[in-house]
Amino acid sequence: MRVGAAIAVVWLIIGLVAVIQRGYFSSDETNCAHLGTITVAVVAGPLNYVGVNPKIECDFPEPSS
Repeated sequence: MRVGAAIAVVWLIIGLVAVIQRGYFSSDETNCAHLGTITVAVVAGPLNYVGVNPKIECDFPEPSS
C-alpha cells in the first residue's frame, strides 16, 4: 500500500510541475475552465510530458433578463 501511495504522490507532483511550467498559476483568469484545466493537468501527471494537453471548457447559460 505504501508503494502505491508513493507512486500517487510522485504522479501528482509531476503534474504540478507541468502546470507550473505551463504558467497556469501566473494567469489572472479565474473561472471554472481555468480551474478545471489546472486540475486535469495535475491529475494527468507525467502524461503531460508525452503530449497530453488537457483543457477544460465551461459554458454557462446567460441569465435571462
